[in-house]
Amino acid sequence: MFKRLLQGKKSGCVLVAMLLMAFFFFAGEVPYGPRSLAAAKDSVQPTKEQKQVQPLNASAAVSKLKPAPASGGKTIYLTFDDGPSALTGSVLDILKKNNIHATFFVLGEQVKRYPELLQRIFEEGHVIGNHTYDHNYTELYSGFPVFWDQIKRTEEEINRITGMRPQLVRAPGGTAGHFDDTYFRLMKQGGYVVTDWNVDSGDSKRRGVPASEIIQGAETPVKSDQVVLLMHDGSGHGESVKALPQIIAWYKAKGYQFGVLSPDREPLVQFKVSDKAKQLKRGAPSAEWVQSHVAGNSALFANAKPLRLEVGGMETTLQSGEYLYEDGRYRVPVRAVAERLGGTAAWNAQTQTVDVTLSADTGTTLHIDTRSGLMSVSSSGKAGAGEPTSVSIMNEAVWVPVRDLFEKAGYMKINASETGEERRIKIF
Repeated sequence: MFKRLLQGKKSGCVLVAMLLMAFFFFAGEVPYGPRSLAAAKDSVQPTKEQKQVQPLNASAAVSKLKPAPASGGKTIYLTFDDGPSALTGSVLDILKKNNIHATFFVLGEQVKRYPELLQRIFEEGHVIGNHTYDHNYTELYSGFPVFWDQIKRTEEEINRITGMRPQLVRAPGGTAGHFDDTYFRLMKQGGYVVTDWNVDSGDSKRRGVPASEIIQGAETPVKSDQVVLLMHDGSGHGESVKALPQIIAWYKAKGYQFGVLSPDREPLVQFKVSDKAKQLKRGAPSAEWVQSHVAGNSALFANAKPLRLEVGGMETTLQSGEYLYEDGRYRVPVRAVAERLGGTAAWNAQTQTVDVTLSADTGTTLHIDTRSGLMSVSSSGKAGAGEPTSVSIMNEAVWVPVRDLFEKAGYMKINASETGEERRIKIF
């Protein structure tokens, strides 16, 4: 574009091009060159000119959420639960024909069954939300750890196919009567945005609800200009597919625009904790469980640069959330790093220790004791003395500083650098 402008014969075109270039430069679109980081004795330290990127904790993740948009026009958010299924393709065809997008809250077991449909949802620009793995009310609402495990299991299925991790979550049956303060608090601490609805199409209140009844339910008037409509694209909801074109036409005629839900804003609709949920009297997870599962989870959604580890002739990339920067140190999950470099990590639940090798052709094993915080090395059958390291358990993984991990394994030099696109650590 700039080239065409500069080649123009009129000076006004040249002036426009210069102004545009200046705008993009000062807006930060022109990346800066690489900045080197000197290796320090105790940690990988950034230079003074660099911004120290801190890991997202729970409060940071929550504070990033913007309030729901003020009513600047009537908007309907079509949402579909329980898919993908054999019906989802027809739903996508209808949405595509009408040039609108929707939000799909998917089940992990259905994602595993129909990966190609999830990929199509993603590629056609719709928003994907998490609806747990198998929709089993009895298990999901027996206690928060089960609910969390299903969320994480579904998240991994979605990530495996699309490369993204959904922050939006919809509880099966909605939060009313199911979520107590513990559920809401820990989901928020984990970086998730839980959303409900304010118009129910009624397509799941019984089997075989006819399209005419679904249309009537979808057109239920509400006081808000923001309508979050609940529908389903799971198996057995063929009548919902039949009703969809007329529902879309009705909202268009009423002057509504069509939008998608966003994890960057407070939920448009979230039910309150009901008396029924309060009376369930479920025990809260232990502080240790919360620390190992929930505490560091919000970092998975941080908008940060990838960290590339270059170890000898091998290289692996840790995406945002797969590493942390805190207290002047890069911290990484030892199993992920070891396995990506061709090594191993063996966890002993009884002793709460992990034995790590960083490559397949080494006789050196690192022994990390999460209780004492000591790391020792065994080489050629000889075990060395343990030395303290900053070890923690988050998201069911053992995390340690990069420098401690590789220096103890015998690597002598660690250099770090950063560009506008990535962070890189070279280990020799």
